[in-house]
Amino acid sequence: MMKVVLKLEYLDEKVKQKVMKKVSVVEGVDSMSIDTKDKKLTVTGNVDPVVLVSKLKKLCHTEILSVGPAKEPEKKKDEPKKEDAKKTDDKKKAAVATAAIKAYPAPVLYQYQYQQPYPDYATPVPAYQHYYSVEEDPNSCVIC
Repeated sequence: MMKVVLKLEYLDEKVKQKVMKKVSVVEGVDSMSIDTKDKKLTVTGNVDPVVLVSKLKKLCHTEILSVGPAKEPEKKKDEPKKEDAKKTDDKKKAAVATAAIKAYPAPVLYQYQYQQPYPDYATPVPAYQHYYSVEEDPNSCVIC
């Protein structure tokens, strides 16, 4: 999880809406928010900041202010006990899944997957075309 803060230079609300649409489509975006007073866009998720800037550079001037890890909310001390129970369940599920995967045979790899179509047939020879010159064609119109 990363937190990316971008500074935008836009003039009206229409550009702001377009920015929101462009950023929401990028793969890996978990959440985003725009501070209209400071004109800052904050994006959290597994996102490459260079991809964000390249998407937004057509709409408005964009600068990267900061890139860093997203701060997760601190958890209470009572919750680790619940998580330990969840971890044991997850380990059991993972063990069952790996056993199911091992039960299937390995896939067969074919040496010749791609062959040229119809290798025995000769390629057709193109027919010759006759080109007329201007002097040969009596109906041609040439400005002299």
